[in-house]
Amino acid sequence: MSAPTTLRVGYVPEHFSTPLHFAVAHSFFTSRNLAVNLLPYPSGTGAMIKSLDSAELDLAIGLTEGWIASLANGNDSFKLVGKYVDTPLCWAISSGAEREDVSSAADLEGGKRLGISRIGSGSYVMGYVLAEQNGWLKQGQEPFEWVILNDFKNLRDAVNKKHTEGKEAEAFMWEHFTSKKYYDSGEIKRIGEIYTPWPSWHIVAHKSLAENKEGVATTGAFLEAVDEGVKYFNGHKDEAVEWIAGNLDYSAEDAREWLKTVEFSKDCKLVEKEVVEKTVSILKKAAVVKDDKVIVQDMILDVNN
Repeated sequence: MSAPTTLRVGYVPEHFSTPLHFAVAHSFFTSRNLAVNLLPYPSGTGAMIKSLDSAELDLAIGLTEGWIASLANGNDSFKLVGKYVDTPLCWAISSGAEREDVSSAADLEGGKRLGISRIGSGSYVMGYVLAEQNGWLKQGQEPFEWVILNDFKNLRDAVNKKHTEGKEAEAFMWEHFTSKKYYDSGEIKRIGEIYTPWPSWHIVAHKSLAENKEGVATTGAFLEAVDEGVKYFNGHKDEAVEWIAGNLDYSAEDAREWLKTVEFSKDCKLVEKEVVEKTVSILKKAAVVKDDKVIVQDMILDVNN
């Protein structure tokens, strides 16, 4: 057998990554002659986009809105190659537990400071969607003052006025179950929520993998292994809860509750053009996508052909 193909794969080290770890643990990648290096990106999709731009990643699994916003605004360093999660994501809107000036999402109207991990991230893109849904978008004006904070701890510190560099924000958005531990501890409070109007996670590949048949075949083999990881996850929910509680920042109880809300893709090789078109349309309405000449088909690599 030839030497295995090495793949650098970016992912967010949260509960959604569990099928990936099962795929590694049960040799679903190595059985396809793939040497997969899982590289954690706690800062999220925006950070992975930067690494894809500089060719530091071969594949990545991240938030749909981050990938599609970047591609629709002209980024050509990667392609959509698969869908990872079918269900939408619940973005919880949080503020400092002791803050009296912010008690609901309505208090963010008027250009308040919104903490984000980085420009282009899901937390940034969903800020526009929140503003659009609430009628806060104004021509030529940003809906919020964006405060770049890189990671979840900095976001929590900023709304509690405890950031080491003095950065402050009125609120931020992060996935509900990742935030819940800190609601329970009293560190932050929940002031609202917003659901993505699209399937929450997709898989992308660096453009170099689309340049020849070998690269496309390698991408297909990777997606097949992820499919197998998802099937294992679906058939071993108790093991999934144990892994999440033992390796990530969640209680077993919260992991079980999350399992009731999530449905992974039944075919990770599938990218639905209609879903991408709908997402682009919503992101245009929310003023995230500026280009009127988006060609959706150019954003997708079909590994089945």
